[in-house]
Amino acid sequence: MRQASVTRTTAETSVEVAVNLDGTGRYDCQTGVGFFDHMLDQLARHSLIDLTVRAKGDTHIDDHHTVEDVGITLGQALAKALGDKKGIRRYGAFRLAMDDAQVACALDLSARPYLVWNLPFPTAKIGSFDTELVREFFQALATHGGITCHVDLIHGLNSHHIAEAAFKAVARSLREAVEPDPRMAGVLPSTKGAL
Repeated sequence: MRQASVTRTTAETSVEVAVNLDGTGRYDCQTGVGFFDHMLDQLARHSLIDLTVRAKGDTHIDDHHTVEDVGITLGQALAKALGDKKGIRRYGAFRLAMDDAQVACALDLSARPYLVWNLPFPTAKIGSFDTELVREFFQALATHGGITCHVDLIHGLNSHHIAEAAFKAVARSLREAVEPDPRMAGVLPSTKGAL
């Protein structure tokens, strides 16, 4: 079973994440940051990865630590659930349209974390949520999940649409990358012998 749970506790946050890579996209995300919960729900639904998140953080300061630490913990849970990565497709890419926004994502479950981020936002806030935290989340996810991840804005006018298109594009790319490849059952998708 490709499932994992990870708990991470610091002086700033307490985060619990559970994932099932072979799920149906069920979600139950409670971080205390409303817009972020909405984005995590999208990530689960469109990746078909079942996701449960419980986070308590120092949101009286701001949302930064909570968002970043959920990214760290989710990345660790994904890496743990993937195990040795034998038989997966490894790569995923998707170009997603949402109203005025179009975002492209390409990723590699390479164990070589790297984020290429070309996603400018026209506003600094979406409601009370800092748009710069979208990048912070994906930086933490890529670093702790061992993911090479490229995210590029093709078009976009509305910050909410841009952020949501980014989460959905990454989700669809993850869906493809974690899927078992029937032609590679039990085989590591690398010529190096390790990922």
